[in-house]
Amino acid sequence: MRMQVKRNKEQKLKTRQQSTHWNAYNLKSHLIGKNIFYNIGSRIKGLTPTWQACIPLAAVIVLFSGYAAVAQTPKAVSQEDFDKLKVAVDTLWVSVAAFLVIFMNAGFGMLETGFCRQKNAVNILSKNLIVFALATISFWAIGFGFMFGTGNDYIGLSGFFLQGDDTTFKALDWTSVPLAAKFLFQVAFAGTAATIVSGAVAERIKFVDFIIFSVLLVGISYGITGHWVWGGGWLSTMGFWDFAGSTVVHSVGGWAALMGAIFLGARAGKYQNGEITAFPGHNMSIATLGCLILWLGWFGFNAGSTMAADGPAIAHIALTTNLAAAAGGIAATITGWVYLGKPDLSMIISGILAGLVGITAACAFVNFGSSIIIGLIAGVIVVFSVTLLDKFGIDDPVGAISVHLVCGIWATLAVGLFATGPDIYSWYDKTTGPGKGLLLGGGFGQLWFQIVGIVAIGVFTVVFSTVVWSILKATLGIRVSRREELEGLDIGEHGMEAYTDFLKEASPNGFVESDNIDEMSSGTEDIPTT
Repeated sequence: MRMQVKRNKEQKLKTRQQSTHWNAYNLKSHLIGKNIFYNIGSRIKGLTPTWQACIPLAAVIVLFSGYAAVAQTPKAVSQEDFDKLKVAVDTLWVSVAAFLVIFMNAGFGMLETGFCRQKNAVNILSKNLIVFALATISFWAIGFGFMFGTGNDYIGLSGFFLQGDDTTFKALDWTSVPLAAKFLFQVAFAGTAATIVSGAVAERIKFVDFIIFSVLLVGISYGITGHWVWGGGWLSTMGFWDFAGSTVVHSVGGWAALMGAIFLGARAGKYQNGEITAFPGHNMSIATLGCLILWLGWFGFNAGSTMAADGPAIAHIALTTNLAAAAGGIAATITGWVYLGKPDLSMIISGILAGLVGITAACAFVNFGSSIIIGLIAGVIVVFSVTLLDKFGIDDPVGAISVHLVCGIWATLAVGLFATGPDIYSWYDKTTGPGKGLLLGGGFGQLWFQIVGIVAIGVFTVVFSTVVWSILKATLGIRVSRREELEGLDIGEHGMEAYTDFLKEASPNGFVESDNIDEMSSGTEDIPTT
């Protein structure tokens, strides 16, 4: 009995010692844990509020990423699903490219407004804004059908008002994007052709005449000549190539602009006693910004013409486009500096645009070195073209004819000179591009096709423009009155000003008070009859 009591005491003592050790361990563990959480909390408090806000988000991501890794099961992609995905990606790319080209209208508006005088700013902005609206409706109604509708080698005869399906527009069946996306991209190009005319006839044309001419140009002339090249017409069958529109878009706009400038005559005071009077642009800041917008939009213009999300092709075209623009700007800067004595900003702008137009026809068919050469030559050409047109008495306030027509012709010839030939690039074979250029050992054949295309489209556009301008001149009169021109088209045509309360230009030689306008407007020299 006594032994049992002793054993019980020893057991209780052992249990008490274990409990003491356990409590001590618990206390130590508690203190360690508390210390860890304290340190973590201190570190969290030391973080910026932004990083503190990221902690719950990170926890959620970790939690659900583990769940997603377990939940995901591999699934085979069918050919049908893959095809649908490809169409979706292609459509997205074509749409983005179309948006970039449409945004170029802002660039044209700012460029032309900056290059012209402040008293005509509202008029120029109005033309550049309304022209795309007019082009959209006109091209939707008849232009798209003339250009891509099923017909013959010279004109499309179906698909008016965008009626029909892909079989109606077989010329575009090479791209898988929906018909609506095809139209959206093409109408952006059509609007560009009409916008080119706006700059060359600026500061003296009646607004209503410009509207009528733009509708007819986009709806009829542009659609017909475009059918010859992009609609499966006779020029494409012959072997003429223009990848993104140096002739189809830019030269067409340039020819129409040239005829408009000739029919309108020069601005009041531009050419006096055999001397050329410079009319400096009133805002070179927005002109420069307009140039940069156009440079950006041109990536949609050229690379978007793949009308498919072809990575290698898009990258190649974007780089040739950029290289040519850069080379054009540099060449025009140096040429203008040497020829004119100063590095003229307007020439730098024109040189960049010349390089962009110059590479447009060949951007998918030439190597990077050739694109630089093409841009350099375009930059030199544009400087001499601007001054030469002035010597001929053709008044082009923004240099649109030199940039789009002259450099558009050069661009189309460049295809026949610098094309690498088929099977060099994955997107360019015998059926999707020109033969090898003359300077790369391909002979004169491709260059001859390019010359024929330039002449044919030029003759048709000149004849069409001549007829339309003649009818408008005989019926409505295409030029504003001398008083309106001196006062500014903002007041005469729109009854408003872009720069309210600013001093207004009334004379090409400076600023005069409004009561002198009557005296100036009495003269009739160098103003052709309307």
